[in-house]
Amino acid sequence: MNIPLTNLKAQYTSIKDEVDEAIHRVLQQGQFILGPEVEAFETEMAIYCGTKFAVGVASGTDALHLALLACGVKSGDEVITTPFTFIATTEAIVNCGAIPIFVDIEPRTLNIDSTKIEAKITPKTKAIIPVHLYGLPAAMEEIIAIGKKHNIKVIEDCAQALGTNYKGQKVGTLGNAGCLSFFPAKTLGAYGDGGMVITDDSTIAERVRMLRVHGAKSSYYHVISGFNSRLDSIQATILRIKLKYLDTWIKLRQSNATLYSQLLKQIDGIEIPYTKGYALNYYTIRLKGRDELRKHLKSKGIQTMVYYPLSLHLQEVYSYLGYKLGDFPESERAQEQVLSLPMYPELQHKQIRQIVNEIGDFLA
Repeated sequence: MNIPLTNLKAQYTSIKDEVDEAIHRVLQQGQFILGPEVEAFETEMAIYCGTKFAVGVASGTDALHLALLACGVKSGDEVITTPFTFIATTEAIVNCGAIPIFVDIEPRTLNIDSTKIEAKITPKTKAIIPVHLYGLPAAMEEIIAIGKKHNIKVIEDCAQALGTNYKGQKVGTLGNAGCLSFFPAKTLGAYGDGGMVITDDSTIAERVRMLRVHGAKSSYYHVISGFNSRLDSIQATILRIKLKYLDTWIKLRQSNATLYSQLLKQIDGIEIPYTKGYALNYYTIRLKGRDELRKHLKSKGIQTMVYYPLSLHLQEVYSYLGYKLGDFPESERAQEQVLSLPMYPELQHKQIRQIVNEIGDFLA
């Protein structure tokens, strides 16, 4: 048995002819940075998400960084976020010269606990970054209300949640800006790095456009200090093809998640995720003795991953913030219990049954 966590080759095979033709077209055109392919992809993504603007950048990390800067976050400011996420979320904050302020997570969704945010707001607070972890939306209605009440920007980290709906709207469209990642293993993945900022705010969109090209409004006329963070044409043309299949792939992910949940809820000691038909990037269970199960599954050829084994407040890089073990108990509990199982559109139901059978046999 060999079941990978994700299978990018299988997805490529399913659309190979279209992808190869599109890449060849870009090579023939000879324009490889930004250009018409990126512009077309930005238009199509704005339509898909339901926003006025979409600005392609070099990575999801850059999307967060540039969105924060475009929202006016600067050195000495504070940005509230979750300690249970990939470090890119806080890297973006720190790279603005700002200070990450952590709020513990909800045990059910593993997203930031909206009921604990207001207690962390100070005069220095300029933004909140909720992360829609694994594809599950954070409590955006409450978070947006807090942002409006305190005049704080809300920037959504949608790296794992493209296509997820929250009360009739796609995540990323609820706050001041949404940040997407096109890392290959994402629900919509490129064949390299890529990211995007989506927004209805023309000022934010224009500022991100300038920031991504060295702060220039037009070539060689620089308005602000910027960066080199441009989405390339080959990635854009690949993503344009994949976007046509995204909703179909999301439905297949949802079908796989439903089967996982139906089978796993019969096994004692497993806590299944709250899925509710969301666009899951990862199917993540919780259990005590996670590491032993992971070793067993590996011995059977089943790949798993722990997202994430050490909460950000305990990472060495953030020791200067002064956090300690026990500060965020829900996040610390989750880091010891979460386990992400194979999840991708091409995953077969018979493979899911094999995975669950191995879990059941081991725990029995």
